[in-house]
Amino acid sequence: MTAIETFTGDASPYGGGDPYADYRTADFPFTHLADLADRRLGAGVIAANDEFFAERENLLLPGRPVFDPERFGHKGKIMDGWETRRRRGVSAGHPWPADDDHDWALIRLGTPGVVRGIVVDTAHFRGNYPQAVSVEGTAVDGSPSPEELLSDDVKWTTLVPRTRIGGHAANGFAVTVEQRFTHLRLNQHPDGGIARLRVYGEVVPDLAWLNALGTFDVVALENGGRVEDASDRFYSPAANTVRPGRSRKMDDGWETRRRRDHGHDWITYRLVAQSQLRALEIDTAYLKGNAAGWASVSVRDGEDGDWREILPRTRLQPDTNHRFVLPDPAVGTHARVDIHPDGGISRLRLFGTLTDRGTAVLEARRQELGG
Repeated sequence: MTAIETFTGDASPYGGGDPYADYRTADFPFTHLADLADRRLGAGVIAANDEFFAERENLLLPGRPVFDPERFGHKGKIMDGWETRRRRGVSAGHPWPADDDHDWALIRLGTPGVVRGIVVDTAHFRGNYPQAVSVEGTAVDGSPSPEELLSDDVKWTTLVPRTRIGGHAANGFAVTVEQRFTHLRLNQHPDGGIARLRVYGEVVPDLAWLNALGTFDVVALENGGRVEDASDRFYSPAANTVRPGRSRKMDDGWETRRRRDHGHDWITYRLVAQSQLRALEIDTAYLKGNAAGWASVSVRDGEDGDWREILPRTRLQPDTNHRFVLPDPAVGTHARVDIHPDGGISRLRLFGTLTDRGTAVLEARRQELGG
C-alpha cells in the first residue's frame, strides 16, 4: 500500500531556475530507519534488462539526483538515474506495448533485513517516468548471480504491487511483509526512468557470521545495531555514527548546533542483541573546530534497565580516533554516548561478544522471519 497519497500525472516541463522548485514529496514514517540499499553497506544494482539512456547503478547513488538541462550525449539527454528505451508493440497495427511489458532491475541489499518502506524517486523525470512500478523481494544467501536469481527455483514475494506513480516526485510505499530479504526486483511498467531507490528497514544479521567473528562491533549498522534517538540532528544525522568505515568528510558524522545553555547532547543506541562489551572507540575524524569537548558512554540491560557508565567523561581531541579498553566487561542491550557541551563525533564503535541470551534472541528472530 502507498504510505502517502499517490502522486499522479506529469510534472510541468522544466522552466528554468531551481530544478527542485516543483518537486513533490512528503514526510514518510519509515525514513528514520536504515537504508538497506545503501552503497556504503555493500548494496548494488547487479543487473537490468535495459539501461539504454542511463545506467542502472545511478539508482543507489547517495545524495539527491542532479539535473543539467544542457547536458546531452550521443544517445540523448543525460539523466541522473536509470532510464530505459521506449517500448514498442509487435506491429504497425498494434504499436503499443503489451499490458505485461516491463523493465526490471535486480538489487542486492547491502545487508539482509525486513523492509518497512520504499521510496521510488523520479526526480527530474517529468515526461519520461514509468506509468507504474512494482517491487518484489527474495532471500537467497551467499552471492547468487543474476541468472541464479532469475531462475524458476527462486520464489519472489510482492512488497509493492503494481501501482501508478508520478513524475518528478518521491513516491513512497509502506511495506508490511514480515520477512527477511536479501535481494529486490524493481519493475517499471512499461518503461521509463527512475532517479533513485531507497529501501528502509531493519537489519537482520547473519548469526553464524557473527558467532564466527566472536568479538565484533555490536552497535554497527551492518551488524544490526541502530540509533534510537538523539538530542539534536541539526547538521548531520546521528545514524552516521554507526555506518561502515571511517568518516570521509565533516558531514559524514554527527554534528549538533551550538548550544547557548549549560546542557549537553546525546545519542541512544540499540545493540544487535544483549552483548558483553570489552572495548570502544570514539572517532572525531574531520571534526576539527567542532568536535565534542568531552564524552562519556553508558550502557543498560533491557528497556527498563538503569544506565551504567562504562567510560567516564573524557577529554576528546579533534580529528582523532580515541580507543579505550574497559577495565571490566559490561553487559547491555542499549548504549548511550553523551557529549559535552555540543559539537560532534563521527563514529562510535562498541566491541564485544553476544551473550547466550543475545544469541538466542537473534536465532528466534531469524526463525520468525522465515529461517
